Amino acid sequence: MRTSVSRLTAYFTGHVQGVGFRYTVLQVARGFVVTGTVANLADGRVQLEGEGERDELEAFLAEVKSSLSSHVSKSEENWGSGDARFKDFMILPGLL
Repeated sequence: MRTSVSRLTAYFTGHVQGVGFRYTVLQVARGFVVTGTVANLADGRVQLEGEGERDELEAFLAEVKSSLSSHVSKSEENWGSGDARFKDFMILPGLL
């Protein structure tokens, strides 16, 4: 039985750039069955896009928030249907 793919797009605000935030998200992602990207945004936020089963994404997001809570002052999440566009989880270089 095939399960549906969900997509999470999350934005993190705070002291989230230049502190190893993206690398930590990548390390956390390796412990979950998720694919996607994490990137610095030009406005100072970090964007995380992830796909996978909803329960797995929720657990992944909770671990990211727990691991990086001292750097995050605000986060917002948007949920939708995924289209399995990602093959792995990776850091996007540069600013979006």
